[in-house]
Amino acid sequence: MTAADHPRARYRRILRFAARHLAITWWFEILLPRLGLSALAARGRSRRMTRFARRFHALAIDLGGLMIKVGQFMSSRLDVLPPEITRELEGLQDEAPEVPFEPLRRAIEDDLGMPLERAFDAIEREPLAAASLGQAHRVTLARFDADALGSDQAVVKVQRPGIQTIVDVDLAALRVVGRWLSRVRLVSDRVDMPVLVEEFATTSLAEIDYLQEAANAERFAADFADQPRVAVPHVVWERTTRRVLTLADVTAIKLTDLDALRAAGIDPREVAQEFARVMFDQLFVHGFCHADPHPGNLFVTPSTDADSTDGASTVAWQLTFIDFGMMGRVPESTRRGLRTLLIAAAARDGHGMVEAMREVGALLPSADTAELERAMQHAFARFGGMGFAELREVDPREFRDFALEFQELMRALPFQLPEDFLLVIRAMSLTSGVCSSLDPAFNLWDAVEPYSARLLRDERGNLAQDVARSAFTSARRIVQLPARLDAVLTRAEEGRLAVSAPKAERSLVRLERVARQLVSAVLFAGLAVAGALLRDEQEVLGTTLLVIAVVPLLHAVLAGLAARRRRR
Repeated sequence: MTAADHPRARYRRILRFAARHLAITWWFEILLPRLGLSALAARGRSRRMTRFARRFHALAIDLGGLMIKVGQFMSSRLDVLPPEITRELEGLQDEAPEVPFEPLRRAIEDDLGMPLERAFDAIEREPLAAASLGQAHRVTLARFDADALGSDQAVVKVQRPGIQTIVDVDLAALRVVGRWLSRVRLVSDRVDMPVLVEEFATTSLAEIDYLQEAANAERFAADFADQPRVAVPHVVWERTTRRVLTLADVTAIKLTDLDALRAAGIDPREVAQEFARVMFDQLFVHGFCHADPHPGNLFVTPSTDADSTDGASTVAWQLTFIDFGMMGRVPESTRRGLRTLLIAAAARDGHGMVEAMREVGALLPSADTAELERAMQHAFARFGGMGFAELREVDPREFRDFALEFQELMRALPFQLPEDFLLVIRAMSLTSGVCSSLDPAFNLWDAVEPYSARLLRDERGNLAQDVARSAFTSARRIVQLPARLDAVLTRAEEGRLAVSAPKAERSLVRLERVARQLVSAVLFAGLAVAGALLRDEQEVLGTTLLVIAVVPLLHAVLAGLAARRRRR
C-alpha cells in the first residue's frame, strides 16, 4: 500500500488540498472585495480557476479511486462551477494502473467462496480493462454455466482490492469539505453543498455495487426486449456478487470505428440515427437512461437474428450496451415538472418556466429569480415563435452568445440541478457527440422533435386542463382588479397604506449597524491619536483619552462579532 493509499494519509491530503484552496478563495473572493479591491480580485480569477482545476486533475490522477469520479462529477456541474474548471476536468479519464493478478484471484475466490479453477475453466491474466474502481478479465465458463448462458465466453469484472476503504475515506473527507463550504456564504447562497456531496455519494456507492449494476442491466434489457436492434449482455448470476460481476462477452465493433463499420457493410449514418432513437426512447419512454454512453461502452454487433427495421441496411446488426453502473432516472415528480415546463414554454411564460424549475428541484428555495425570468422572456422574444426548421437556420453564434449569457446567470443564482437530471443531460450530450462523429450531418433537432411532439400529444388532456385552469385564474384576477385597486387607493387617501419591503428593511438595518460601527471606529482612532500626541506634554489628559478610546473600540469589535453570528 502506497502512502497515497494509506487511509489517514489519503484523508489528510484531500483535506489539505481543500483547505489551501478554500483559503485562497476566501482571500480573493471575500476579503479583498470587503476591502474595496474587487477589481484586483477579479483580474486573476480565470487564471486561479484554471490553476485549481489543473492541480485537482493532478491530485485525482495521483490518488485514483473515487477522486477521479469526483473530477468527472465536477466536470458535469455546469450549473454551479465556472467553465474554467469544467473544461479542464472534462478530459479526466477513468483509467488506473492494472492490479497484479494474484490479489484479484484472492478477491474472486473470497467472494465466490470457491477456488478460481472451479469457478471458471480458464481466465486471462492480462486485464481487458483497468479502471479506478475495478478491473475486467476475459474468462471461459465452466460447462454448467456455459450451457445456461449459451456460450462459454464471458468477462469477469472485479473490484480493486481495498476500494471500499478508499471510497469510505474519500467520502468522509468530501463530507468535511462540504460542511466547510456550507459555512461560506458566497457558496451556501448558491449551492447546497451537503446535498451535492450526498448525491455524489449515492451515485458512487451504487457504482461499486455490482449486484445493482446487474439488476440495472436486466431492467434495461427488459425495457428493450421487443426491439431486436438493442442487445445487452446476459448476467451470469451464479458467478456474480456485490464485488464480482460476470457477464457474457459481447465485444464487437467499437461504435465509432467507422472503417470497421464500413468493412462490415454497415452504414455509420444509419447507426447514428438508430443510436439517437434508442437513447431518446430511454429518456422519454422508459424514464431509465444509460448515463455513460461513451464509445467504450457501446458496440455494433453484426447479427443474423436482427433484421433491418427499414430495409436500408444490407447487413443486420445490433447496438450492444455494456457497463450499467451509472444510470439516470426520471421519476414521476420530474416528469410532472417537465410537463409544466412544456406548458409554460407553449405559453411563453417566463414566470411559469421558473416555477416549473422549482417543481423539478432545480432552484434552491433562496433563489431570487427576477433576472432568470427576464432571461426567459428574452429567449421567448427571440426564439419563441420558431419551429424546429426555423431554429436550425439561426446563426449558431447567436445561440452560443445567449447560452454563455445564460450560463453566467445560472452560476449567479442558487441554481442546482438534481443529480439524476445531470446524468440525463450527460447522456444526451454524449449522444450528440457520438452521433456527430458517426454522421457529420447529424442534427439533434431532427432526432428529438418526434419525442417532443409525442410527449405533448400524450399529455394533451392534462395540458388542456392546466391551460384552462391558468386562463380561469387570470380572468378571475382581471375581474377582481378594479375593486382591489379601489381598496388600495382608499387606504392611501386615509393614510392607512402600509408598504412592506423586507429586503429593503433588512438592508437599512444592516446599513445603520455598519454606520454605528464606523462612527465607533472613527471615535476610537481620533481619541487614540489625540491621547498619544498629548501624553508627552499632558500625561494625565493623554492617558485619560487613551482609556476612553477603549469604549468605542469595544463597541465596534463586539458589534462586528454579533453581526457575524446573526449571518450564520
